Amino acid sequence: MPNTVIRIRVASKNPVKVTAAHQAFNQVFPNHTIHCEGMETESGVADQPMTENETRLGAQNRIRYCRAHDTNKEEDYFVSMEGGVDDFEEGAATFAYVAIAGRDGKIHTGRSANLPIPDAVYLRLKNGEELGDVMDDLFKTDNVKQKGGAIGLLTNHRATRESTYTQALILALAPILHPDLYL
Repeated sequence: MPNTVIRIRVASKNPVKVTAAHQAFNQVFPNHTIHCEGMETESGVADQPMTENETRLGAQNRIRYCRAHDTNKEEDYFVSMEGGVDDFEEGAATFAYVAIAGRDGKIHTGRSANLPIPDAVYLRLKNGEELGDVMDDLFKTDNVKQKGGAIGLLTNHRATRESTYTQALILALAPILHPDLYL
């Protein structure tokens, strides 16, 4: 059987997001060659989404942007990841929404697990700062959002931004893998 190539356009040039998309599709389609390419996109939401709804909308908007700017029509899938925060009953947490669309244009949306964030961090976010910048300040790191992210820092690198995105993308692929069950 020939090795089929799957072409993916990731709605970001952030290497963490491009690698997460590659990892997810490589795990789900191990007998295929995966080509991932990132592109700058617009989310249509704040740089630091502060609610679940805003975060979900940002991920979905990035997919729509990719599709609208797909001039070569060679992509098999479009993938986006949008990190956000919200204040839940259990306290403030960060999480991500992911979205995947195939050539048919149907958007499949998924969500990662929550990572609790300290109240002091959440207050800074409410005052307009972005999570990556706050974490860089607290942990004396540089550009952590293109590395392990807040997830890596707060879990002592037992989990990372990339691993969390990868897992969420794999779960969001379920309807694509079994379309007959998701009518």
